[in-house]
Amino acid sequence: MRESVRSIEAISLCFTAGVVTGTVLFPGTGLLLPALLLPVLALPCLFRSRLLGAPEPVSAGIILLTFLLAGIFAARSAALPAASTIGPIERLADGAAQSLRSVIGSLPFPSGETVPLLSAFLTGDRSGLTPQLTALFRDSGASHLLALSGLHMGILYLVFDAFTKPLGHTPEARRLRFVLLTAGTGFFTLMTGAGPSVVRAFLFIIISETLRLKQRPRSSARVYCMALLIQLVLDPSVIGSLGFQLSYLAMAGIFLVYPVLERWYPEGSRYNPLRWLWNTAALSISCQLFTAPLVWMRFHTFPRLFLLTNLLVLPLMSALMITAVLTVGLAAIGLPWQPLITTTDGLCRLLRWILEIICGV
Repeated sequence: MRESVRSIEAISLCFTAGVVTGTVLFPGTGLLLPALLLPVLALPCLFRSRLLGAPEPVSAGIILLTFLLAGIFAARSAALPAASTIGPIERLADGAAQSLRSVIGSLPFPSGETVPLLSAFLTGDRSGLTPQLTALFRDSGASHLLALSGLHMGILYLVFDAFTKPLGHTPEARRLRFVLLTAGTGFFTLMTGAGPSVVRAFLFIIISETLRLKQRPRSSARVYCMALLIQLVLDPSVIGSLGFQLSYLAMAGIFLVYPVLERWYPEGSRYNPLRWLWNTAALSISCQLFTAPLVWMRFHTFPRLFLLTNLLVLPLMSALMITAVLTVGLAAIGLPWQPLITTTDGLCRLLRWILEIICGV
């Protein structure tokens, strides 16, 4: 039992429960609650030898309670006012985001809606989107495509991974790929404003890549709980963010429900188009089962056509992100390629056309 209590899963869940408790039950306590909790949190360290010699249920309970109180302490400490400072990395990322928006705006796309769409997909800047286009994404159940999320980061990760595969699989190559992948996705996270769902995706990537580099088993539950713990330690106030909540709920659905639904499909070739269709539908259903209750509570609405939207749009979105990254990347180094620009523009038009059809159903 003691080993299970000390596992990252148990620690993460207890700390998260503490953050929720501190945020919901103890608002407006100022310095009082953190000041009272700090000496209590020091007690397990001061009496570590006695704690190790205590009966297992007692020591396990104290360990869990300590992380629960640490979560409350973190939540209330994060609520205290602090001076906001912008570091050199943030300034560099902001400058890169402005340069990226400038490159996107300079591309000769035939359609006037392609530039604002790519700005939203690649930088998170939705200021150029028309109200009609925003409403189209909302009414079709595709609003999550406009908000930078783990989906965008996942697609970019696959692009980065494909570009670094030619480096090989030697120990040196694996270390170099690790540096390039984590640096690229980390910089993209900062460049896009480090939204909660993007940070979650970045933590998933860096934890998974670290475990792969160390040739350690990559348990989904362990990666999930490690990312949750790290993100809440870095910023406990993010617990109140809707993006944070939806992102982790969606991943919980993918980890818990998706494997069950995937196994329902009869055994056969993994490249069967019907299997791909089933897996895509299972992925969408898994996410919606966990996120729909929260969306209904917050907005009193439910995307009725979410399954149709995801089946049609997700493959297109993956292709669009790949061509967009290639288009912008070549333009950034002074090698704009018109056929690729035209292809990206055509995919954006196709995306809009599909969403219009879905809205008309």
